[in-house]
Amino acid sequence: MPEAAVDTLIVLTNLPDRASAVKLARALVDRRLAACVNVLGEASSVYRWQGRVETEPEVPLLIKTRGALYAEVEAAIIATHPYELPEIVAVPVVRGLPEYLEWVTAETTPLID
Repeated sequence: MPEAAVDTLIVLTNLPDRASAVKLARALVDRRLAACVNVLGEASSVYRWQGRVETEPEVPLLIKTRGALYAEVEAAIIATHPYELPEIVAVPVVRGLPEYLEWVTAETTPLID
C-alpha cells in the first residue's frame, strides 16, 4: 500500500449551520491541518440525546488530512464546535489516486521559511 494512503484520513463532523461549517473549514485549511474540507449540503440528523429522539438540521464536513495531524484537527474542532458532544470520526484512506494523496500530504505539511 502506498505510504500516502496509510497516513491519509477523512475526518467527519457536523455543524449546526453553514456559516459555522465554512468558518471551521477555512480555519483548518488556513492552519494546514487539512488539505481540503468539503462543506456538504444541509442534512437532517436523527439521533438519541439525553433519552429523547431528536431531529435537527446539520451541515456535514469531510476533512482530508494526515493521521499525524489527527490530534490537532480534533482539538481545533472541539475548540470551535458549539455542541456539547460533537461527532468527530476519522476514517482511514486505504486506497486513492496516488497524486491526490501526495497532494493531501503536501498541503498539510508546514511551509519552511
